[in-house]
Amino acid sequence: MDFKPVLRFAAMSDIHIKDEPSVERERLEKALSFLSSYADASDYRRVDAVCITGDFANSGSELQMQTTRDILSRGLRPETELIITVAGHEFNEKNGGCPAAYERLDRIFGSSPDVHKVINGFHFIAMSAESIPGKGRNNYGPEKQEWLKNALAKAAGEDEERPIFFFQHPHPTNTCSGSICWGNNDLYEYLSVYPQVISFSGHSHVPVNDPRSIDQKDFTSCGTGSLSYFELDEFDKIYGTVPPRAHNCAQFLLVEADAQKRVRILAYDLLSDSFFPQEWSIPTAWERSSFIYNSSRPGSECAPYFLPDARAEISNIENGAFDLTVPQAAADAFYVNAYYVRIRGEDGKTVKTVSFWSEYYFADMPKTLTQRIDGLAPGKYELEIWAEGFWKKKSKNRLRVTVEL
Repeated sequence: MDFKPVLRFAAMSDIHIKDEPSVERERLEKALSFLSSYADASDYRRVDAVCITGDFANSGSELQMQTTRDILSRGLRPETELIITVAGHEFNEKNGGCPAAYERLDRIFGSSPDVHKVINGFHFIAMSAESIPGKGRNNYGPEKQEWLKNALAKAAGEDEERPIFFFQHPHPTNTCSGSICWGNNDLYEYLSVYPQVISFSGHSHVPVNDPRSIDQKDFTSCGTGSLSYFELDEFDKIYGTVPPRAHNCAQFLLVEADAQKRVRILAYDLLSDSFFPQEWSIPTAWERSSFIYNSSRPGSECAPYFLPDARAEISNIENGAFDLTVPQAAADAFYVNAYYVRIRGEDGKTVKTVSFWSEYYFADMPKTLTQRIDGLAPGKYELEIWAEGFWKKKSKNRLRVTVEL
């Protein structure tokens, strides 16, 4: 596609700058440096905006807000606009809650909680969350809903086809990956009126290269990842929702639009200094009939599979526990999401089932995975292992291995 940007911006969230020096500070600095070098190496030598959708400060303290402002002041070019909002982590009660976060946002960053800007002819609408008694920290009350309704109407009234870029902290409920347990439904009815809305949100810490991190139903919804740690919206894994090495996480989105109102979105991994291989293309954001990023998208029908020479191995047997090592399965589309292990006793009955992620969220995705399994009584067991894709497609061929404890 002959794509010449007339607009470029970064979308990120969940940076979690702390009072003390931490890796998150270094990652934000590195992200801004990358954006400058990327612009310099392209024909379109600009980054028009950096958009941060909340939880940039770990607890919203004065020091964290000032530190974030200082990093941004040093790293942003004069022509780059900053769009920044606050959310639940900035609302920490020990630092004054939501009112104090709004005050610091105004005083330190010179920003209102809710922002409507036009950049290179494209409308940017960003909303800070608010604390609502009985509902929690990441919500949007009637006044904010009315504000959004009017802002969207104004943007769409100028051009019914031009994409409208929208930013909120929690994902709109039941859209992109992470939006079930980390979503908010207060604004959906207003966003759903306009298919040309492209929404960017965080809160969940779901990896940006999870293909479900873009979703299109009534509008386009994209997750923005984290510069701090991963958490995944699945609850059947052996280690919970936060995987091992979760803090090896620094991801965000780079978004470009051209004069034909086409949009492309690239997912960047800061730790490997590389883009993930997928590119999300939205050629006609205003036409729902063109939406492809859903559960029936091309490739979603593909099940992963183990290669013919794949073998599972057992090691380090001790006290009812052992290490299971499996090779990564292949996938004709996307990645493998996770592995499942069914453990049967000598009587053939299932005594345990465990699951763990493929670690697809690392750019240097390992070729094999080793998982410690424990809690078994002495005896002989057969393990059956299968791979699963992002839309629950299971590998037909399975690995089997026995272990005696």
